[in-house]
Amino acid sequence: MNLELYYYESCPFCMKVLRFMSENDIELKLKNTLSDPMAKAELMELGGKTQVPALSIDGRIMYESNDIIDYLMTQFLS
Repeated sequence: MNLELYYYESCPFCMKVLRFMSENDIELKLKNTLSDPMAKAELMELGGKTQVPALSIDGRIMYESNDIIDYLMTQFLS
C-alpha cells in the first residue's frame, strides 16, 4: 500500500496528524503543499481540492484529520 500525507507546517490539523504519527512511530512519505508546488498540483489532480491534511491511499485521497488518524490506527496499531 502506498501512503502519502499532504500537509503544511502552519496547519493545526496537519500538526495533529503529524503529532499522532510521531507519538506512534508511524512514518509516511510527506508532501508539503506550501513549499512544493508540484505536490499541491498533484493533490488538486487526485482529490479535486488542495485541502490539507490529506492522506493518499494508493492514489485515493482521504481528508479530515480525525478520519486520517482513525485510518492510521487501524493500519498501524491494530
